[in-house]
Amino acid sequence: MRIVTRIALALVIIGALNWGMIGLFQFDLVATLFGGQDAVLARIVYTLVGLSGIVCIGLLFETDDAADTGSEYTSYTRPDFNTEFGEEPDFSDPHTKTEKKTDDDTML
Repeated sequence: MRIVTRIALALVIIGALNWGMIGLFQFDLVATLFGGQDAVLARIVYTLVGLSGIVCIGLLFETDDAADTGSEYTSYTRPDFNTEFGEEPDFSDPHTKTEKKTDDDTML
């Protein structure tokens, strides 16, 4: 995950925890720490949390493949078009096994 996305995700989590405390205990931690909701620092924190939410919207549409490799390309959308020079996706399923026919199977 990119650094910007990690910072944005951390700020979104902080904002979510703050909203949880507001909902459960009617206690606004950000306002308490920075001098009230109208204080400049509190408004900056609220703005950063809001912008972080916008950045994290992209996480909803990111595939698992791209998240694991840190690449914007998945194994199906790489620009090398899966030629002999690029990696090809593995479609084999390790859970399915082919059964060998025995003499008992052919005798009916």
